[in-house]
Amino acid sequence: MLARFNAIIQKSPAKGGWTYVVWPDSAAFFGTRARVKVRASAMGEPFESSFMPLGDGNHKLPLTGDLLKRIGRSVEEDVEILVLERI
Repeated sequence: MLARFNAIIQKSPAKGGWTYVVWPDSAAFFGTRARVKVRASAMGEPFESSFMPLGDGNHKLPLTGDLLKRIGRSVEEDVEILVLERI
């Protein structure tokens, strides 16, 4: 495991917008403001995704609807994310 953080699940207000969590200061952790592909887990459920830069030193990590169903979480709820591996 590389890192662990808790975040509130957010959803973009735009039509078809992404559901995601934001990791504060992620650019400092990864050493880049670019996209970072990872293997991670949410509440113990493994998945692969990419941290997407927000331009302010933070990244958002998209969470699919399927993943949210598997972990029993929805928008505005807290979720524990483990960053397992950078790929």
